Amino acid sequence: MSDPDTPIWSGGTTVGGIRTNGISNGVPERLWRYDDVPAIEEHESPASEVTGGLVSLGFLKAALSRRRRFWCATAAAGFLLGCAYYVAAPPGYQASTSVLLTPGPYDNINTAATNDVAMAETRTVAGLAVRELGLRQSAASFGATYKVAALTERVVVITASARSSEQAVLNASAVASAFLKFRTDEMQAQQNLVLGALNRQVSQGEQHLNSIGAQISQVSAQTASSARQAQLKTLQAEQTKANTTLFDLRQAALGNQTVNGSATTAAAKGSVVLDAAIPLAHSRVKPLILDAVFGLIAGSAVGIAIVVIQAIVSVRLRRRDDIARALGTPVKVSVGTIRLKSRLPRPGGAAARDAAVQRVVTHLARSVPGSPGGVASLAVVPADDLRVPAWCLVSLAVSCAEEGKHVVVADLCHGAPVAKLLGSAEPGVREVSTRGVSLVAAVPERDDVVPLGPLNRGSVPAERSSFTGAVASACASADVLLTLATLDPALGSEHLATWATDAVAMVTAGRSSWTKIQGVGELIRLSGIRLVSAVLVGTDRSDETLGTIRLPETV
Repeated sequence: MSDPDTPIWSGGTTVGGIRTNGISNGVPERLWRYDDVPAIEEHESPASEVTGGLVSLGFLKAALSRRRRFWCATAAAGFLLGCAYYVAAPPGYQASTSVLLTPGPYDNINTAATNDVAMAETRTVAGLAVRELGLRQSAASFGATYKVAALTERVVVITASARSSEQAVLNASAVASAFLKFRTDEMQAQQNLVLGALNRQVSQGEQHLNSIGAQISQVSAQTASSARQAQLKTLQAEQTKANTTLFDLRQAALGNQTVNGSATTAAAKGSVVLDAAIPLAHSRVKPLILDAVFGLIAGSAVGIAIVVIQAIVSVRLRRRDDIARALGTPVKVSVGTIRLKSRLPRPGGAAARDAAVQRVVTHLARSVPGSPGGVASLAVVPADDLRVPAWCLVSLAVSCAEEGKHVVVADLCHGAPVAKLLGSAEPGVREVSTRGVSLVAAVPERDDVVPLGPLNRGSVPAERSSFTGAVASACASADVLLTLATLDPALGSEHLATWATDAVAMVTAGRSSWTKIQGVGELIRLSGIRLVSAVLVGTDRSDETLGTIRLPETV
């Protein structure tokens, strides 16, 4: 509640069974001295100056506290999605095997381990394993079910996953077998390529030597001369060089076949499965916990992010000071969230004893003006929610009737929320009984968008409809006229002056923008009646503002 820090206690009179000052039903009510505060000038407080300034940690904390049900719901949804993911895609069983590799004659010991890992993870090796297992699965999808890691330059570990422990063992063994076969084939192919290249060089050398021999035979058959002798000498020198080259090539091919071929064979036979595939330890609880916790955290993060972003970009007012400055009148009463049922409770019921409702009703009773010469009239003008204002107005009317007052309640809102609580939502003026007391309920016709009231004000036409005449007849013997009315800028507000002399605006925190709240205050003032104060419902506990407005400076 936006009260001053130091209460000013006073004895008071009783209006409708509720003391206007002092203590009523055990609920203290403090006096305020802001009844005659003029409206704020437009140039004085633009909306951009009263919408909260910088977003503070307390502001975000309050937003999270208000929307805790929402982000708790998203957290629960994330938790359930995590559990559902575990059920839909349960973690597979794993098995591992290690393979001992002997480097081939053409391997670089510094890069051999990396090359072996890359080779084992190729689609070719995966395809060989799939064919060995007889699976109806693509090589790419099967390749995603196992991983290969190098422990040392000569030892690699293959870890395979499957839906069962037995299948995981079979998969790991098949991958190891396919990898060793592929690696052996690759080393043998490399050896064959080198040996084939050397054999081709030997063949070319033999062809070259034979060509030189043929040339020598041709030159020898020619007539003896000094030129023939010189040419034979040159050809014989080339023949000697070709014989030497051919001998070297033949020795290189023989040596490669003997040494590297043996090394290749040794590397193939020396590369074996070091440890047979065995299943790894498997826990079904740990993955479930991890999936559920991850879903819980992700759901909470999403919900909190949505709440924080909505709070930052929202233009709806929550603070007492912002609402007071928008309306141009102080917020004299502010209460937390009021949760109501669809029906008016019996006397002494839980809602009847609710301290927040009592405080609002007490303030409304104190706001009813004195009228020794006629009916005392008060209008409650909701800016957004209708249920809480209707509930409080009916509670005030019943309290006044219990004190022996003759009360007329007018419901000018769409849907007639007050009349529904009284059990008489049909248009017309009729006496109703509720909680052991009698009231007069007035509900205008549905097509009467601006119904005139019984009060004679010069700013409105003098002619009266049958509904207005019936309300006037009821008010002739009434002590209190209570009206619940909403205002529409398209219809104006002059008719409000025929229903009340004073008004109290009721605003729900976080429901209306600056423009809408300011429009409600201006419409009330344009009607010609006095805006007494404002009541704020659903205020934040973190709101430390008073809900007052700055008085105009005197020159």
